[in-house]
Amino acid sequence: MLKGKSLVNIDDVASEDFFRIFDLASEYKKRLSVGEYVKELEGKIMSTLFFEPSTRTRLSFESAMHRLGGNVISVSEAKSSSASKGETIADTIRMASSYSDIVVMRHPMEGAARLASEFSSVPVINGGDGSGQHPTQTLLDLFTIWEKFGRIDNLDVSLVGDLKYGRTVHSLVRALSRFDNTVNLISPEILQMPDHVISGMKQARRIKRIENLDDVLTKSDVFYVTRIQKERFVDLNDYAKVIGSYSFDMETVSKMKKNSIIMHPLPRVDEINPEVDMDPRAYYFREASNGVFVRMAIISMILGVR
Repeated sequence: MLKGKSLVNIDDVASEDFFRIFDLASEYKKRLSVGEYVKELEGKIMSTLFFEPSTRTRLSFESAMHRLGGNVISVSEAKSSSASKGETIADTIRMASSYSDIVVMRHPMEGAARLASEFSSVPVINGGDGSGQHPTQTLLDLFTIWEKFGRIDNLDVSLVGDLKYGRTVHSLVRALSRFDNTVNLISPEILQMPDHVISGMKQARRIKRIENLDDVLTKSDVFYVTRIQKERFVDLNDYAKVIGSYSFDMETVSKMKKNSIIMHPLPRVDEINPEVDMDPRAYYFREASNGVFVRMAIISMILGVR
């Protein structure tokens, strides 16, 4: 169970808790759809510490807490905090945890969330740590797949784009590998998923490296597309070589199965043409909106309300 625990890595969540989260997220989604106000966390405070740019993750976490009846105190960028004066993560988290009941943190350094959890007096949720992991994004991704297909197993899932630096896919592939899924890793050679991310996985035999998107277009149930992250490249010449490697337009989508879906953690650059947005297989905005309900469920379970 998640009660009282930090959520830093997708491995911190037991498989059976995935479905508890899904059920509770579904409940919240239904209650909010009829305008019901949820007051389960009145009097509770969440600190959001975002030392790296964010739109969907920060806003959905803050929306989730407000919709649960709680309150939010926030640091939205590093320069507005004492980190700009040289304060350590340990000291920052000690202060933030003394002001709140739960902390959500995003940081450009991989491992920062785990470090923060060791110094915090309250549970810490990882909102993304460099090219490490993004566990709550994975939970909302899985919830979106579960809503569509009624299951998160026996699926063919293609992860497309930046698999080296993309923390969302690092978490997602670990979660998918717990179930009986085929996972296709589609990326330029210099952006392949690191071996350490997939080593020792239960279903590693069903994880395949593929360079040609056309090889899976007619087979996959889910296409999880990611942005080539310019900010992660040390040499921009390397970035110039891979930008635009994979792109979904209507010609590409026309080759997909009618019941398949396209997902994306957003923001997008040029990997999904806006003309695709109106196609019923475009699920990325639905995926983003699900973030509020899933994060409501996660917060409630960690704080022991559910």
